[in-house]
Amino acid sequence: MVRSRTLSPAARRVLTALVQAGPSGRHGYDLCREANIKSGTLYPLLIRLEAQGYLSADWQASGVPGRPPRHVYRLTTAGRGLAEAQSAAAAGGEALPQGGLA
Repeated sequence: MVRSRTLSPAARRVLTALVQAGPSGRHGYDLCREANIKSGTLYPLLIRLEAQGYLSADWQASGVPGRPPRHVYRLTTAGRGLAEAQSAAAAGGEALPQGGLA
C-alpha cells in the first residue's frame, strides 16, 4: 500500500518561489521574503529538500564589497518534477505519493 501525504504549506511556497526563479535560483533571504516564511522554518526545509535531491545549493560571491558569499538554491530535475506534481495534485485535490517528501 502506498501512503500519500501533501507537502507542507511552507514547502509548497518555497517550491513555487524556486519555480518562478528559474535557473538563476534564489538566496535564502529572498525565499524568506517571497514565501513569507521565517528563517527558523525555511533553512531546515531547504536542508531537507537538498538532502532529498530536490534542490542544489551553491555558494555565490557577492558583488558588494564586504558582503559575504551566500547560498543560491535551485531546483534539480527531481525538484521541478516534485513542484509540477504538487501543482497538479493541488489542482486536483489529491495528495502526493509519500517517499521522503518535505
